[in-house]
Amino acid sequence: MFRLAPETDDDWYEVENLYDLAFAPGREALSSYRLRDGVAPVSELCLVARDQYDVLAGAIRYWPVQVGKRRDAALLLGPVAVHPTYQGEGLGGVLIRDSLAKAREIGWKRVILVGDAPYYRRFGFEKMPGLEYPPPTNPDRLLALALCDGAMDQVVGLIQRWAD
Repeated sequence: MFRLAPETDDDWYEVENLYDLAFAPGREALSSYRLRDGVAPVSELCLVARDQYDVLAGAIRYWPVQVGKRRDAALLLGPVAVHPTYQGEGLGGVLIRDSLAKAREIGWKRVILVGDAPYYRRFGFEKMPGLEYPPPTNPDRLLALALCDGAMDQVVGLIQRWAD
């Protein structure tokens, strides 16, 4: 049994350590991190999952981004990670489903990620023609999800850092 809660400042070091454990060294060199530099995450959607002993079992974060010349607002999902001792128990899916439901609830219209299509397809993500991601990124791993009807219609162009 896991308890989901919003990530707090007190969780930051534990979450970062989990991401270091779950992802290859040098994860911060990825182009996704350039989109996050100097941009605050969407705190309402950043969740942690703790086990019955209050040990961090999983975490998910979202960041605002803009797409194309129209600067359409979108969420960048990631990273999401589950501690190796809890992988295969469906916790990643719980974090994704719960956070996507919350994103819809608070008015976000679209979500973008770079990830494994067979895994993320179960949540409705698919390859969207016309989207571009800063290199180096495999374009086959660029996926998107419309959180409401028509939200991805005519949303094309380069995904960019959020700018107010």
